[in-house]
Amino acid sequence: MKRFHSPRRRTIVVALLALAVASGVYAFAATNTVPGSTAGAGSGTISGYTVSNIQYTLNSTNPANLDAVGFTIAPAAASTVKIQVAPAGAWYNCTNAAGTVSCNTTVGTQATAAGATQLTVVAAQ
Repeated sequence: MKRFHSPRRRTIVVALLALAVASGVYAFAATNTVPGSTAGAGSGTISGYTVSNIQYTLNSTNPANLDAVGFTIAPAAASTVKIQVAPAGAWYNCTNAAGTVSCNTTVGTQATAAGATQLTVVAAQ
């Protein structure tokens, strides 16, 4: 009669079981690498801009159309400037060159002199 549970077979089974347990423990004990990072909070003053020297440029062919609005802005460091010439009207992009702002009011919805009832300037640094 053959022995089903020989010492050699038991040794092999125990060795395989130990290998499986060791592999599982290693998988759970593996570490993650997390790079350093920065977080924080702070505050700063938000102040407005001063707009002056406003000029409106009428269209030379049809003076009822408003082709551009220009003005100076201080402080001059505004990197984004947009205007609106009527409440709830179209917004127009502007360019700022060292505090001298120019806004083309012909792109999209053409601004009109009659429709220009309120100048709203939004600027951000």
